[in-house]
Amino acid sequence: MKRNPLLSVILLCLAISAFGQADTTAAKNDTLSRFDSFNKKMEKIFKYSPAPIITYSSEAGNTFGLAKFNVFNLSKKDTISRPSKLSEVVSFSTKGRINISISNDLIFNEDKWMILSYFNYKKTPEYILGIGNDVSLDNVELVTIDRAKFSTNILRKIAKNYYGGLSFDVSDYFGVELDSNSFIIRDNVPGQYGGTDVGIGFAGALDSRDNRYNAYKGALLLTTLTFYPKALGSRYEFAAFYIDGRKYFNPWLKHVVAVQATASYNSGTVPFYDLAQMGGEDRMRGYYKGALRDKVLVDAQVEYRMPVWNIFGLTTWVATGRVADKFSNLNFNGFWLSYGGGIRIRVDSEHNTNLRLDMGFGPGGVSGFYFNFAEAF
Repeated sequence: MKRNPLLSVILLCLAISAFGQADTTAAKNDTLSRFDSFNKKMEKIFKYSPAPIITYSSEAGNTFGLAKFNVFNLSKKDTISRPSKLSEVVSFSTKGRINISISNDLIFNEDKWMILSYFNYKKTPEYILGIGNDVSLDNVELVTIDRAKFSTNILRKIAKNYYGGLSFDVSDYFGVELDSNSFIIRDNVPGQYGGTDVGIGFAGALDSRDNRYNAYKGALLLTTLTFYPKALGSRYEFAAFYIDGRKYFNPWLKHVVAVQATASYNSGTVPFYDLAQMGGEDRMRGYYKGALRDKVLVDAQVEYRMPVWNIFGLTTWVATGRVADKFSNLNFNGFWLSYGGGIRIRVDSEHNTNLRLDMGFGPGGVSGFYFNFAEAF
């Protein structure tokens, strides 16, 4: 789970160099004007051209790819709807990983409708420590699985800041490769042969954020309840509930304190690849997503975001979380710790959207580097 982020070191040096140069010439308006002019040119490049991804991790090896992120208004005539988003990522690694993702937030008709969709294909040799919270970082098992997934939430405004609607999810898991001594085979864990998910359910949101992609104030409460019955074509019959609460405080100037707490609950015959998974690029950063998994997951994080100079900013956070087979088995002794910090570079001044570079850590040598657009939450 240790990561050696070559890109983070390079970009950190560039950011420090740029900041240091600007600090010694801050009084020179002509230099500042040249810097602002350069920023505008770079924003145009980010608007039309993808950004390269070059990272290294022990799990994936060297990863190369392209990432694209755009915030825009669907209609120039619609001055009420908040900006929409389109994000794409394509990456390949030297250890056989493939990841192709397209996601969108489409907001239209004077903010009355939101369509939030996600498509992903991935071929991922991934590391699993087991199922449950009482696992060891030394007991790592490699599992390879292919996945094609499409999900969408269609939401209609019910009242001010309140939305409700339907959720759909169709996924296919195939090409599962397990070690002959895998606990998944030994314990006859559902999902060892792959399968199809077809789910339908309900989604609701309370969203008062001033900016969906870099909030300074407001709150978000998002809930989804999705059923996967065999009658619709699912191989395994189960249900998944998810709740995500966020609150943003602006104590002074443009500094932000952001708080998030989430909970997941799965019931029924849940295949191992659909269990609630801890870690990733947005929550419990530093932990490889899915290393810890079970039917129940709870986590929370607090992040402090501060501007530094011009387009540059810094952030730091602390988080905690754990998994369990049921809520009654959650206890304070089993929570894992995540902490870290990152650099922010504004790439869209009109919509105040950042490029983020984060480095997350945890006890026992856990670490992870993340390159993405918009804030983690």
